[in-house]
Amino acid sequence: MATTLRFTPNLYRYLDCPDTSVAGATVRETLDAYLQANPRARGFLLDDQGAVRMHVAIFVNETLIRDRTGLSDPVGEGDEIFVAQALSGG
Repeated sequence: MATTLRFTPNLYRYLDCPDTSVAGATVRETLDAYLQANPRARGFLLDDQGAVRMHVAIFVNETLIRDRTGLSDPVGEGDEIFVAQALSGG
């Protein structure tokens, strides 16, 4: 299964993260496959426990993922995962 992984352009200031197609049945499997090829991205996306960092938002087909810890949300052929910096404050 190939899923398109895309990153918000503002991450390009810190990280070389071109859009790519990655195989995986869940968000975790897809990110793990991507991070094998781009290990520097791990620190930007995941904390030391492997959960999504507080100020990172991950969407599958424009829907925010539910499982920020296990990343078990399913993905399928042709789906798109979009990674963005979550904004906070007021």
